[in-house]
Order: sequence, then structure tokens, then C-alpha cells
Amino acid sequence: MARASTPPSVIPEIFVPFWGDPALLYETIESVRRQHIVDWRMTILDDCYPDDSVAAHFAALDDDRIVYVRNEHNLGITENYREAIRRAQGDYITILGCDDLLHPNYLDTISRTLHVVPDADVIQPGVQVIDEHGSLVRPLADRVKQGLLAPRGGEGIAVLSGQAMATSLIRGDWLYWPSLTFKTETLRRIDFRDGLPIIQDLALLMDIAFDGGTLAFNPEAAFSYRRHAGSASQKTLLDGRRFRDERTYYAEAVRIADRQGWSRTRRTARVRLMSRLHGVSELPMVLRRGTSAGIQSTLSHIFAP
Repeated sequence: MARASTPPSVIPEIFVPFWGDPALLYETIESVRRQHIVDWRMTILDDCYPDDSVAAHFAALDDDRIVYVRNEHNLGITENYREAIRRAQGDYITILGCDDLLHPNYLDTISRTLHVVPDADVIQPGVQVIDEHGSLVRPLADRVKQGLLAPRGGEGIAVLSGQAMATSLIRGDWLYWPSLTFKTETLRRIDFRDGLPIIQDLALLMDIAFDGGTLAFNPEAAFSYRRHAGSASQKTLLDGRRFRDERTYYAEAVRIADRQGWSRTRRTARVRLMSRLHGVSELPMVLRRGTSAGIQSTLSHIFAP
């Protein structure tokens, strides 16, 4: 396929906050280098990962589109995201997971979507899910996300704004955070919430919706999201933090929606049906492997008003 050039204003600047497996990071970087559109910029933000070979790897790369930065001290995931936003120079930004993969058409898909929906604050492309070995998988959570929660509009681009966006996401977060492209100005105006590290992505996206923002969903597959069996998200289910943070945020969403007079969003957040069903689906695993706090948190999540 012939390589294409696209106006820079609609090509997102790519940032890769890094702490993890260097081999998977290098796969991620190569997926960016295989883009059909070639005039991209990418910055790797190494959060003091204890392996000198990572810096040496990037020093040996002969590609002036790639900048490698090692933080002076460990920032943690949220602050490293904020560092990416501070460094961004373009109109749009993608904060890519350091083990996920862009398909060669990712930048094409984002650019075409922005030409159709130029006021979009968030762009979600179609996503495939892979395991730690790179094989395609479809766990229950992703079948629900993609089959029941994501908007349906055939092959076209679905657009949600304001209350419609907030209601869709609080019903069940069907987005894949590392695959998203954002309007840079939006992320500078609307910051991450402190104190909700497990669901900070949902909280930020809801705040964008409450601010009247717009989400564009292009179902064309352009991204591979990697799920790990022993992920941090899995651990927070077992110790109770995941569902505790969800309940905290859902209660906050009810209050915000009530202030704005968004009755559909408020009602959906109060019922939180899909969130409760998630608790039901995870309960057997938590009963087998979880702490007492994890079991109590899961039961409260399912049955509490």
C-alpha cells in the first residue's frame, strides 16, 4: 500500500508512558513505525524502569521521529500521563499503552474520523483484544463491551455528545483507554481526578461528557489491546479496591448528573446494572482467590443500594 501524507493538524502526537516488559515495548514501537501515514511523532516516557538496555535500544534507533525521555524520578502512572499532556505540541494526542499495538491503519482511521467529526474531543477506533502472547481472545468482558455496550450504527461513525455520551459510558465503560485519541486542549482543560487510580479513565471521560464534550466511534479495527491474566486490574478485584472505587465514582456521577438536570444519566448511574452484573461475573473468582476485603467489597457492589 502506498504511504500517505496527511495534514499534521489531524495526526495525533503519540506518547508511550513506559514501565514494563521491554520486549513488549519494542513491539509497540514497531507497530507505530509500520503506520501507512509516515509523518508522525512519538515520545517514550520511561518512568525510571530499572533496565539500562532500554535507553541503549532507543539510542541505536535511526529514526528522528522518535524521542526517548527518561524521567528524573519515578512519577507513577497518572503523573506520567500528565507529563505526556504537558509535553504535547500537536492538536491531538494518543497516550499509547507500552504493550499494546497499533494496526498499520490506526492513524488513517483517526484522521478520517476527524475529517468527518472535526469537533470530536475523543476518538475511539475499533479494537481487537489479544493475550500476553499476542493471540486474539474474546473474554466475557470484551464480548459485553463490543456486543452490548458499544453504539451500533453499521459501518458508519457513531457520535455521542453531552448527556448521551455520559449515559452510554456510565451504563458500562465500553472504551479502551490506550486506543483513544484526544483533543490536546481538552485534556489540558479537564484533568485526571486524584484518589481514583483504578477507574481514572472512566472518571476523566465522564468529566469530558459533563463538560459537553463529543465522542466519535469509528468501528474500523485499528488497534490491538493486550489483556494479561495477572494484570493490576485483576489484583484490584481480589483485594476490593476496584469495586470500592467504582461505587465511589458512581455516587459522584449521580450528584453531578443531578446538578446538571441529566435525568437519564442520573438514573443509569444509580441503578448501575452492568457494574453490578460485572460483580456477579467476578464473584466466583473472588470467592476462590480474594481477600476477605475483596469478598466483602464484591458482595457490597452487587447488593448495596
